[in-house]
Amino acid sequence: MASRAAAAMVLAGALPVSPGRPLVAAGARCCDGGIRGRVSCSSHRRSDHPSCAAEEGGVVELLKGAVAALAVIAQISVSLPADAILYSPDTNVPRTGELALRRAIPANPNMKTIQESLEDISYLLRIPQRKPYGSMEGDVKKAMKIAMDNKDAILASIPVELKEKGSKLYTSLLEEKGGLQTLLKYIKENDPDRLSVALASSLDTVAELELLQAPGLSFLLPQQYLEYPRLAGRGVVEFSVEKGDGSTFFPTAGGEPKSVATIQVVIDGYSAPLTAGNFAKLVLDGAYDGIKLKCASQAIIADNENGKNGYTVPLEVMPAGQFEPLYRTPLSIQDGELPVLPMSVYGAVAMAHSVDSDEYSSPSQFFFYLYDKRNSGLGGISFDEGQFSVFGYTTDGREVLSQIKTGDIIRSAKLVQGRERLVLPPEAPAES
Repeated sequence: MASRAAAAMVLAGALPVSPGRPLVAAGARCCDGGIRGRVSCSSHRRSDHPSCAAEEGGVVELLKGAVAALAVIAQISVSLPADAILYSPDTNVPRTGELALRRAIPANPNMKTIQESLEDISYLLRIPQRKPYGSMEGDVKKAMKIAMDNKDAILASIPVELKEKGSKLYTSLLEEKGGLQTLLKYIKENDPDRLSVALASSLDTVAELELLQAPGLSFLLPQQYLEYPRLAGRGVVEFSVEKGDGSTFFPTAGGEPKSVATIQVVIDGYSAPLTAGNFAKLVLDGAYDGIKLKCASQAIIADNENGKNGYTVPLEVMPAGQFEPLYRTPLSIQDGELPVLPMSVYGAVAMAHSVDSDEYSSPSQFFFYLYDKRNSGLGGISFDEGQFSVFGYTTDGREVLSQIKTGDIIRSAKLVQGRERLVLPPEAPAES
């Protein structure tokens, strides 16, 4: 896989609100009488605070009102801890698909420490007033020291056949344009714009090195799932989408309107090998070619209407801080569990639930999630977080998603990278 392709692949209120019911495969009835083809099918409402105004001249009524108000406040304060993770503004969830994918690579610990130091600079650059350049310089120097002190360990974790490529990337990270030396230069010049561009380049290089260090899965799949298709790494799927009514897509960065738009999705087998593997096989089999898209609340759903179904894969979610996915077990976000691949990212790609059970994914129906912070908790977390098998992110063509309407068509879906990482059971050969 070329280095450029690898870089593109990776870079490629205050009161609790009741979560809506989750999305499932088309055909099951929703609580509002419609099809359960939306992320949330119930309105998120909260009661107004009771008024404590006393009636004129009524001291007793005043006391009763005060007691009632205190009771409501007490009830709220008791319910908040269970939902704290939904409302904490400090919740550590990646806000872009690129960041989530980079963090999901199971790489050398030294590279992860370097990555974290550089990501800290990304956070500091967002400060609108005086930038803390001293802290940024400290982060870069820390990354440089780790890289230089642990060169042998970093390169030793790369397979022999990729050593030469790894050595070039290592040198690029330290010395070349867009590397750590360049970051120090722009920090000393107090140039946030050039620093931001160079930082993105350094993080791309870090991601490429990490991908070289992760040639396959870092865990063993449960015995009962060994006969499922699986993706032992990363893949890239390219969708060609056309308007169902013959209209055009308008590029946000200028240019001519196009009748066919391209959406590129990176699928991640490191965190969701069964889900990504099943999806990759469906793509190879042409299961999504000619499929119509349906728009629901915060989701674009691809209904597989041609009869080509995949495996009924169990719900597969990798919790942050863990080394292998959980199966048939949704995460408890209220208790602080967060996924490695969050759904609370615009353009996240996930499988719908099976019609029969939320513990399984649909054999073919997937959706693009149109994350909207206005419909999330104060911590910016979707109310359906941890309930679906997220297996990738839209890394190119995100601007197209907002222009898709019900009736638009996937002209074709192709696995353009990662075919060599796809492991198929003997009885399930893929079409070439």
